[in-house]
Amino acid sequence: MNTTEIFLIAMAIIFSVPYLIWRLGKTDYFAPLVVVQIITGILLGPGILGRVFPEYYQFVFNPTVIQSLNGIAWWAVMLFVMIAGVELDLKKAWVHRRESGITAGLALGVPLLFGCTAAALMLTVDGWMGAKALTWQFVVGVGMACAVTALPILILLMEKLDVLRQPIGQRILRYASLDDIAIWGVLALILMDWQRIGRQGAFLLIFTVSAWLFHRLMARIPERDRWYVALIWLATVSFGADWAGLHFMVGAFLAGASMEAAWFDQEKMDQLRHHVLLVVMPVFFLSTGLRTNWNVGGFAVFIAAALLLSASVSGKLIGVRIAGRILNWAPGEASIIGWLLQTKALIMIIFANILLDKQIITSETFTALLLMAVLSTMLTVPLVAPKLARLKSLIGRSA
Repeated sequence: MNTTEIFLIAMAIIFSVPYLIWRLGKTDYFAPLVVVQIITGILLGPGILGRVFPEYYQFVFNPTVIQSLNGIAWWAVMLFVMIAGVELDLKKAWVHRRESGITAGLALGVPLLFGCTAAALMLTVDGWMGAKALTWQFVVGVGMACAVTALPILILLMEKLDVLRQPIGQRILRYASLDDIAIWGVLALILMDWQRIGRQGAFLLIFTVSAWLFHRLMARIPERDRWYVALIWLATVSFGADWAGLHFMVGAFLAGASMEAAWFDQEKMDQLRHHVLLVVMPVFFLSTGLRTNWNVGGFAVFIAAALLLSASVSGKLIGVRIAGRILNWAPGEASIIGWLLQTKALIMIIFANILLDKQIITSETFTALLLMAVLSTMLTVPLVAPKLARLKSLIGRSA
């Protein structure tokens, strides 16, 4: 077979296998399609399929096919990160700045502390820290991975629970939005290349001036043109960030965060997010699965994943519970908000991919983080849905 035919076989596998598992297995309650796609990516990776059927794996996922899939995956995840940036709503966070600041700060800070502690424990065993990482980069990077909230997946799960447009849903979005900014800011610090500090400073200066000009342009053109110009802006800013050594994903987030949600029709933006998830993000999940590694030992990877999951979930729940006591929330409110905010999925996987690209973590650490992200997301709906059913009055609480 030629490369095109093998590529199409790979694409058929990518879309059919997770869909059949999701539909025939009726997993939607505890594992939405996006989670099944991530799990399928792991199963199709070198650690499982590649080990069981090495000849088949090498035939389908040969270097040429993987290179083609990576190109699609890069663009898919850049679009997804841009949309996450556009959906940040800092104006509402400012209006409710005391409540939002306390909750977001504790929801990020406590799991970050717990995650850094878990990372320090991992350092007692060789094989987890990347070849180009300084100790503080590894510790803070893994700690921040434990503190991440996956804003786009959080939106999908709250839609499923029918709370997205309710007051409690809007509150949770405010907290997640503030944490999202902090997450990307810390990532930029971790990725700071002091040998290229001049180049990075030049990029930030050029970006600031360009963003001002971009705002003026977008305010003057019709909406139908804004969508196309936004894609040009995405590619340009992502290129600049990668050129400066900050990684193109940081650029994708900056491109989205520098846009106003009011420039675009909300329904169309929701449709774009859903279509990106449907059409191209499954390729990213497969590419992610291809990067998993169990060389430290499968059992060790699972132990690390359990440690990270414990740090992530307990840190998020404790942090939000402390915020609830300070702000005098109703009984049960902190539990619902904490379980929703501990959702990891895509943003943490993107975060971990960047750490792996920069050799701050190893493939084994990446695999443990990936397992942690999947499990945290699978826990969300089964634990939150019964709580919401018992405490319906909380849905309408605006603060």
